[in-house]
Amino acid sequence: GHSRTALPPSPFTMFSMTAMSVAMPTVGVRRAAVSGRVAQAPAAAFPTMTGMSGASLGLRVEGLDHSLSFGVDAGSKFQMISHGKKVARLHRPADQRKSLLRNLTTDLLRYGRITTTMARAKAMRKPVEHMIQLGKDGGVHKKRQAEAYIFDKELVTALFAAAPERYTERTGGYTRIVRTLRRRGDNAEMAIIELV
Repeated sequence: GHSRTALPPSPFTMFSMTAMSVAMPTVGVRRAAVSGRVAQAPAAAFPTMTGMSGASLGLRVEGLDHSLSFGVDAGSKFQMISHGKKVARLHRPADQRKSLLRNLTTDLLRYGRITTTMARAKAMRKPVEHMIQLGKDGGVHKKRQAEAYIFDKELVTALFAAAPERYTERTGGYTRIVRTLRRRGDNAEMAIIELV
């Protein structure tokens, strides 16, 4: 190929991004300026500010095209920001969250009323109402779907026996959430969720 030679600096090229980045305060990600055929700066080279670093802000440079991905660096796990997601995470990974909701659903169907936090009560409304709807619909396939979610098989049998006549006039809204006193230890918002 043909070789490139560096042009002498002209008065028009004195105003560059390098000069701007030196003059401006450091906020977020700043890349090293590329002059000639010098290799790119490594992806982990972030400026550190007081209380804010590129790693804690969740700014990461990926590949050579320098596309930025924004997220939250939560300890050792990198999580994307959940805009528009309807599911409450409940501060748990997916498998623990599913198991927690299955346990809460089983207990509510067994006892009819349980006391839990408001976030858990709101999160368990959907699976509880889905299980009751399966019980209302009846049938072998719906029963197997309910048995795959609820931990107690005898409870599923009782649900499929009692739900059709108990909720004949209702087309939804099988649960009720009532606020109660906050928890003493951490002042968490508590609620009583019960079957209507």
